[in-house]
Amino acid sequence: MYLKRIIFLILIFAVVMIGFYFKDDLLKQYQYLGWKSVDDFYEFKEMGLNNLISQVKKEVFAPSPLKIDGQSQPKIIFLQSKIIEETNFQRMQNGNLPALKENEKLNQAAMAKATDMFQNQYFDHISPSGVGPGDLVQSYGYQYIITGENLILGNFFSEKEIVQHWMNSPGHRENILNNRYTEIGVAIIKGNYKGETVWIGVQEFGYPLSACPEPSPVLKDQINYDQTRLDEMVMQIEQRKNQIENSSPSDAAYGQMIKDYNQMVKEYNNLAETVKNLILQYNEQVNTFNSCVSGK
Repeated sequence: MYLKRIIFLILIFAVVMIGFYFKDDLLKQYQYLGWKSVDDFYEFKEMGLNNLISQVKKEVFAPSPLKIDGQSQPKIIFLQSKIIEETNFQRMQNGNLPALKENEKLNQAAMAKATDMFQNQYFDHISPSGVGPGDLVQSYGYQYIITGENLILGNFFSEKEIVQHWMNSPGHRENILNNRYTEIGVAIIKGNYKGETVWIGVQEFGYPLSACPEPSPVLKDQINYDQTRLDEMVMQIEQRKNQIENSSPSDAAYGQMIKDYNQMVKEYNNLAETVKNLILQYNEQVNTFNSCVSGK
């Protein structure tokens, strides 16, 4: 009987010791696996969310304004549509380039430019108030990736002659034959410049920002929302970790605290993996957008 009691006590002692051993082991697992997952995701966030989208680099091409001597023709009228037609003819003849589509916002910008030059008696791409070609088209609601402006002043016999003068000038020719432009606006008006009656012609070229598929704002909002959730979860995990570290393995609730912690880390890591995939998807959209913007 006495021997049985000693054996029974030894068994109880062994069970208690095994319990302490495995609780310590579980704590080590939580410290190594659980918290390491949080640290790993801190690194992932820093790499994944910095500079998600590059700034769009807008380009403006504005060759020196072209002045042409010539006698005034009082009865002549020039048509905006004819200048566009002649411009597209030159594109077809020189590289079989696609025809430029007339854009009303660019038309309005071109007319505003021609009118402003007569009113303020200057002939330059930059107005006396400092407005350049890019500023001008944007002020009429045209968001661009590339824009260009051709100016001409003088007296002419036809729309074909006007376009040919531009074609004879290397910088203006380059604008007309730029294969990235898809749209055009034109103005041609008559007025008094420095005491002479002349025509001023303006071509506004553009490749609109809308031509490139922008990254999904809905997707970016989802990433930001999930990021906030992850930050909140990190705080909760830290609190639970501190609670466990300040508790004794002999506490009745110790095992449940570790179980709760492991569940929180599991949920965190699942959401982290989801966010990681969303960021990969978003970055792919960014790469596509930036390639389009750069013309690649």
